[in-house]
Amino acid sequence: MEKKFIVETSARHIHVTAETLAKLFGADAVLHNKKDLSQPGQFACEEKVTLVGPKGELKVSILGPTRPADQVELSFTDARTLGLKAVPVKESGDVAGTPGLKLVGPAGEVDMAEGTIIAKRHIHMTPADAEVFGVADKQIVKVKLNTARPLIFDDVVVRVSPKFALAMHIDTDECNAAAAFGEVYGEIV
Repeated sequence: MEKKFIVETSARHIHVTAETLAKLFGADAVLHNKKDLSQPGQFACEEKVTLVGPKGELKVSILGPTRPADQVELSFTDARTLGLKAVPVKESGDVAGTPGLKLVGPAGEVDMAEGTIIAKRHIHMTPADAEVFGVADKQIVKVKLNTARPLIFDDVVVRVSPKFALAMHIDTDECNAAAAFGEVYGEIV
């Protein structure tokens, strides 16, 4: 059996709390599913937020459902566009000590004190997937992509949960570097 998995590009986006959603879109605001994502229960929303940095602005989609903490995920190129320096590469959910941003929605603004990251490239796996691939949660691996610009990504974290579906996530800068357009598969090397 070939041990390969889909490699998906995760473009800039934001996760918001119910409180932030209410401040940006109004007290009775709800998220509207525009498109289901590969991870079970996750979806891209119709709602968008404007991120305001020291030197620029970007409009980004909200990913639902709401979360316990606000988090913006950017590429390094996006961070430069906003004028942010020293945005750390971190796993999703690890926002302590990260830069904040101003969030602007149709009903209000929120000054996010922290929560801006460059998401560490990662592979989502179920426990059964991890067994097949011979890896464990939080293990660091290398992943090879055979594209028009073949590349081996180092420092890829394996994230294991029964709530996940098998897929690797990279950001838009990484996608462009590897020419990972369309349906692309990776393999652990």
